[in-house]
Amino acid sequence: MIGLFNDCFPPIMDGVSVTTQNYAYWLHHKGEKVCVITPSANADSNDNTPYPVYRYVSMPIPKRKPYRMGFPYIDLPFYKQINSLSFTLLHAHCPFSSGELAMRLAHSHHIPIIATFHSKYKTDFERVIRSKLIVDLIIKRIVNFYNRADEVWIPQASVEETLREYGYKGKVEVVDNGNDFAGTYSESEKKVFRKELGVTDGTPLFLYVGQHIMEKNLEFLLQSIALLKSIPFKMFFIGNGYAADALKELSNKLGINDKVIFMGCITDRNILRKYYIAADLFLFPSLYDNAPLVVREAAALHTPSVLIDGSTAAAVIRDGVNGFLSANNKEAFAQRIRHILLDKPQLDKVSQQASETLARSWKDIADEVSDRYANLIKRYHA
Repeated sequence: MIGLFNDCFPPIMDGVSVTTQNYAYWLHHKGEKVCVITPSANADSNDNTPYPVYRYVSMPIPKRKPYRMGFPYIDLPFYKQINSLSFTLLHAHCPFSSGELAMRLAHSHHIPIIATFHSKYKTDFERVIRSKLIVDLIIKRIVNFYNRADEVWIPQASVEETLREYGYKGKVEVVDNGNDFAGTYSESEKKVFRKELGVTDGTPLFLYVGQHIMEKNLEFLLQSIALLKSIPFKMFFIGNGYAADALKELSNKLGINDKVIFMGCITDRNILRKYYIAADLFLFPSLYDNAPLVVREAAALHTPSVLIDGSTAAAVIRDGVNGFLSANNKEAFAQRIRHILLDKPQLDKVSQQASETLARSWKDIADEVSDRYANLIKRYHA
């Protein structure tokens, strides 16, 4: 059995959660025996999946709603059950409680382990921990985690730079993330969905999907679109996070709360798809993200992104070809949006090229991942 370990899983939604979910679904679909190991979510959650999901006791992380801190070693029934499973390979999608559990199991049962580096963890810790010494010690521990893996994967080549900055010196493998929206775009649906969402013809529609945290540069985003008040645009923010209330207050202060709508978290992928299709531009000025899945999801549904030039997230974007880049100041970001909206033929062309170059199906990714798993297992036991 293949074990997929991550510290969050639906109903807690983010890019890594969606990645883990699609790994499990498509590997199971291919006939692989697979399971997910993750902290408990909440009392109301029910894992209605065709593959087993094993959860261990957890508690909410202060100021990081909806994320939870797991304690697998004190959950004795869970720990006994996991130790009895016949794993052939483990894949850790984070270096914390679930990742450390995967590492311990792999080494004690003498099976290979892969660790994927998804996020800029240092930024998270710097926000809540003022001591540079403590942050450096945590990052050193994270690097040590990746040093103990048999293979380290990254979802985008540019992510390697971040991992090297942290001090990791080993080999990395680039394995793309997939997209469950690939190949599902419909022009006729775009018109229907815009009408459903109350967006009139000729009204530019902007979209942001992701965590509502300051690290995502969302104050910058609101301040930028506030400079476009003369344009009758509408913008949806989808997601949740500790900064949600502060962002709503800022929107009101900037006088754009009649244009900006905070939708909260949308876990139904079919509903989320409507927003992606209806939008004209996906606005994502984050300097925090490594390889944001949401940019590829938007691209799959013919909605190109506007990102900050030089950011890790923007490494896959060719300006004016499969997306748009802006300098890192709000006046430039607003002006870039204004220019894009004035050239509809180019926007249509970029929308098509974004879909063609950035949207690879999860089924295709699962085929590659399955082959990589088999090769690692064979080499490990050779």
